[in-house]
Amino acid sequence: MNSIDKINKLSKSEFVTIFGNIFENSEWIAMKAYDLKPFIDLEDFYIKIANVFDTANEEEQLKVIRAHPDLADKTKIGKSLTNESQKEQMSANLDQCTENEYIEFKNLNIEYKKKFGFPFIFSIKGKNKNEILDNFRKRSLKKRNEELFEAKLQVKKIANLRLKEKKIL
Repeated sequence: MNSIDKINKLSKSEFVTIFGNIFENSEWIAMKAYDLKPFIDLEDFYIKIANVFDTANEEEQLKVIRAHPDLADKTKIGKSLTNESQKEQMSANLDQCTENEYIEFKNLNIEYKKKFGFPFIFSIKGKNKNEILDNFRKRSLKKRNEELFEAKLQVKKIANLRLKEKKIL
């Protein structure tokens, strides 16, 4: 049985357990995506689950964006991040920042949220902390509508990467 057949045969509770954190702490997206079965293939599955996010109203989208943790939050790495966020941040060595880097991330996180009303979202897989900081600094200078658009794109990139890493696939 191929992976799409396995996905199509999952009960709703199994489906939500496996895919409920594709979009950070947003099981409601998986619940709605379940009702869009059957999926033709993995691309169709991703398109449909991403469309649930895309067609949500802005407040629902902001809830998903705001569910993402701050990057390189020293107080949360290793403690209160979701398994997915933990792996992503550790793969970029954000758990190994210098004290000055942690301070810069903390200040950028505070200023960014104050300016835009949501956390900085960046698909960090395959990136190092210097690339992340550079992107963070540049995007902090943008206008809110540009950053909201970018945050939505990044949320979907993260979801797609998480989907590809699921064991059932």
